[in-house]
Amino acid sequence: MQSKENLLTCTEEVRVRFNETDPLGIVWHGHYIVYFEDGREAFGREHGLTYLDIQKAGFVTPIVKSTCEHFLPLKYGETFRIVTTFVNSRSAKLIYTYELFNQDDQLVCSGETIQVFLDSNGSLCLYNPEFFQAWKDKMGL
Repeated sequence: MQSKENLLTCTEEVRVRFNETDPLGIVWHGHYIVYFEDGREAFGREHGLTYLDIQKAGFVTPIVKSTCEHFLPLKYGETFRIVTTFVNSRSAKLIYTYELFNQDDQLVCSGETIQVFLDSNGSLCLYNPEFFQAWKDKMGL
């Protein structure tokens, strides 16, 4: 279990674009997974764990599981916050949780993604890659 004081989070503000909405003017459900990606990208930039850093170390991190629960709709032109939190695990995985809040600070949706490490041969890493363990140590995880 991860304690509250060493949670790594990132908050990113996004505006709903016209092309993300359906004919009813609400965000199409598939775009929430893209918003999760926006959150991961912002998290990586803020905390020094970007996809380019991972690639430079010789790894890729495909998503093996994603979940998304919808509570309220987002509409064209609205802004919302994506709060992305890294969930520390002893396993060689990247686990992130997401909470999206609308302009009224209401929870719009929440979710989680799990990514694994594959080396340059496409083999699954069962132990934390050295660069990732060094990053975790640096972050106090």
